[in-house]
Amino acid sequence: MGKINLTALRVRQTAINQFASGKISQLPQWVQVVGEIPPSETLIRTPAPQHELVRQRLKTLPGSSKPQVVFEVQEKTRKAKKASRLFKPVGLKYEEDQIRQEFFRDHPWELARPRVILESTGKDFENYDWSRLQQPGKRLDGESVVQRQLWLLNNVPDISKTAAYDIARQEFYKLRLKEDIERRVAAEEAEATGAQFGLSYLDIGMNLENQQYEKWKAWAKTEAQVFDQRNAALSGAPEMGETEAEPDAFGTEADLLAPAQAKA
Repeated sequence: MGKINLTALRVRQTAINQFASGKISQLPQWVQVVGEIPPSETLIRTPAPQHELVRQRLKTLPGSSKPQVVFEVQEKTRKAKKASRLFKPVGLKYEEDQIRQEFFRDHPWELARPRVILESTGKDFENYDWSRLQQPGKRLDGESVVQRQLWLLNNVPDISKTAAYDIARQEFYKLRLKEDIERRVAAEEAEATGAQFGLSYLDIGMNLENQQYEKWKAWAKTEAQVFDQRNAALSGAPEMGETEAEPDAFGTEADLLAPAQAKA
């Protein structure tokens, strides 16, 4: 093992020696500051602290008539880390992360909807009241369900995670159905006044799929013909003249009727 490099700890003394020897004309401005607040000389690095997942719940404790706010700490099993990862920062985890993962696992198509992430001040969440799902100025999306479920878990006494998820999900379905009805009614009203929307996205997709299917049929037919020709060339198919010259094993219809006509 090599020696410990202490050059960074001696940078102030090095600057003073260079000034005394005339190598530099004036001392740097940080020399006095480093002298008053010297850097740490501890050569032992401590591992990064383990962040615990804290959950807030409103529960009715035994012996009390009113629900109280209880903070639960989720204990995590600590695994032995590799030496290369021992001093890396620990990832922060929040309860919303798990709720968000469960929602989008059950509703993957919600990720395909366009979302607006631009905020004017960065503090738009301070104007939201998650006692209801729909918020003024915010588009309905999966994040609304996550925040609504978290609000229910933090403010409704003795509610389970599954029950809060069902409540938030049912409210989300109702609002989504309302949006679909409003969109369909608006389209029908516009068509009644002469608007023309053309083909829908579904029709366009089906036309493109049909075009690709027809191309595939033509390609498959060509490939089948090439395959048949290759097999015929390898197996040696008989010529057409030889096939016509071969006699029929059962004879023709005239041959079969000749004995009966002779007897008559």
